[in-house]
Amino acid sequence: MLSKKIAEALNVQINKEMYSAYIYLSMAAYSEHTGLSGFANWFMVQYQEENEHAMRIYKYLHGQGAQVKLQAIEKPQTDYKSPVDMFEKTLAHEQFVTKSINDLVDLSLKENDHATQIFLQWFVTEQVEEEANDHEILDKLKMVGESGGGLFMLDRELGKRAFHSELKGEE
Repeated sequence: MLSKKIAEALNVQINKEMYSAYIYLSMAAYSEHTGLSGFANWFMVQYQEENEHAMRIYKYLHGQGAQVKLQAIEKPQTDYKSPVDMFEKTLAHEQFVTKSINDLVDLSLKENDHATQIFLQWFVTEQVEEEANDHEILDKLKMVGESGGGLFMLDRELGKRAFHSELKGEE
């Protein structure tokens, strides 16, 4: 059984994951609007992953006998200066999520909740991957600039990303 503090913190994290999804859906919409369909695809996959992260926590809470308490989701930004701006904001947001996950791990250790600490290790690993991917794309964007063939090629590369559910086997 989860402590009240852990259950509340995990409910807050569901909100953060849903807000993350909402940010990426907004970035997908903006990318589509500006003619960058590959970027739109990349952000749509990110949107799907964040929804799945929220559901992973949702299922964990239920499995531990805790109540899921959904909260309002903040409105995301809808306009961006450039693809570089979007990925700088993406990286900054993922760093915020990483801190939030690390704070949850710290709380689970403080509460002697070893099951939750083990559960959260998946998210710790995921955040390392998220930040590395964002850094790589941001570096490429800075290399190729804001327009031209390099941006076209990167857009095409990002359009190849596909969503693969990791929860299928857990449902």
